[in-house]
Amino acid sequence: MSRVFSRLAPRTLRGRLSLVALTTATLLMVILTVAFNTVIRHRLQRQADDELHARAAAVATTIDTSGPRVRVLETVNDQLLDTNVWIYTGTRLLEQPPSTTADHPLARAAGELAQQGGTHCLTADEPDLARLCSLPVSRGRSTATVVTALDLSPYRSSADTLLWASLCLDAVMLACTYLLTRLAVGRALRPVGTMTDQATQWSAVTSGDRFGAVRRPAELARLGASLDALLDRIRAVLRREQLLTGELSHELRTPLSRIIAELDWWRARPRSAAETEATHEVIADAARSMRTICDTLLNDAREGTTSAPGTAEILPALHGLAARLQTPAHVTVDVHGEGAPRAGVQAALLERIVSPLLANAVRHATSQVTVTARRESAGGVRIDVADDGPGVPPSFAGQLFQPGRRADPADGHGGAGLGLPLARRLARSVGGEVSYDAGHTPGARFTVRLPAG
Repeated sequence: MSRVFSRLAPRTLRGRLSLVALTTATLLMVILTVAFNTVIRHRLQRQADDELHARAAAVATTIDTSGPRVRVLETVNDQLLDTNVWIYTGTRLLEQPPSTTADHPLARAAGELAQQGGTHCLTADEPDLARLCSLPVSRGRSTATVVTALDLSPYRSSADTLLWASLCLDAVMLACTYLLTRLAVGRALRPVGTMTDQATQWSAVTSGDRFGAVRRPAELARLGASLDALLDRIRAVLRREQLLTGELSHELRTPLSRIIAELDWWRARPRSAAETEATHEVIADAARSMRTICDTLLNDAREGTTSAPGTAEILPALHGLAARLQTPAHVTVDVHGEGAPRAGVQAALLERIVSPLLANAVRHATSQVTVTARRESAGGVRIDVADDGPGVPPSFAGQLFQPGRRADPADGHGGAGLGLPLARRLARSVGGEVSYDAGHTPGARFTVRLPAG
């Protein structure tokens, strides 16, 4: 049964609200119509009883009960008074309408009222609907009872006419209620449709427009606030996807360039078996590096934070990064303090954090790049990457870690401005930090702080 109702129910909100309004109005109209017609019928019956009592009182003026016997006096309007009038003394009938007999249903009903005594009324259904009322007369030694009857057909006809009129009025009112409700609800929901279309458009084009700037009713304002929050989340997801795409492109560029260079070199002229094997080894190493990069960045994007436990030897990782860089600058890797420091992160993540810093240092160095690692007294490890190049322009220092920003886009390097933001984001995901030392001269120095392993 519930499935049938769910299928028959309107699918639009306007249709459902209109149906609810129509159902409520119908119940209210039914209650009011029943109450109204009940009051009208009761009122018409009271009017009929009042008329019967008035006629009985008029007939009572023609009855003489002062003597030992009841006498009915003749009057000018005697024929009018005799219409539907019965006069009893006790249970003995003195007068009755000329058109009725003792076996007539109205005569029997009048006899029952006379036997009861006092003032009473009843309704007789045969032969026609009629109302009868009795009135005792006692102004002397004798008593009499006057019973009058009245045809209720005119009253019933008036009541039926009022009933049909009220039903027609109800039908008109319900039709108007349904139409007006649909129009009002449709007009009230029009801004919702507009807001929905705007939200769809804004989410598709990642627009910065929002609903909060326009004044609306409280309900629509709350809806607008929810849609604004949803649009902000969509925009953040899209921005994160774009950032991830850019980071993957940025990180994969170096190993892919190595593969292309090795293949070009290998195809330039015939190579010996040893040279071919060395080329294969370089390509395989670059492919493994690309797989590691993809795994690291995708896991970070999937989990939101790179919290997988692990430790990494810092010196081997730094030497490996320096060896893979093809640069004329001399790269020095050193350790300050006793013992080889260990970082509390996985080796692949350590390389992803330090690699952009080392690549930038090699790109801008004049002749020397220095990488130093040390333990800190607070329990972490610190890696400094310094070069002897021109350094970072002071006006650009505040934008170093903003994605897509470069100090000089026309410097001839193919960077996309994503390496430093990626390094900082990955370091912060494990509780570390990447910062720029503005006081270092000459050149530039970046510092990586990570948990100790």
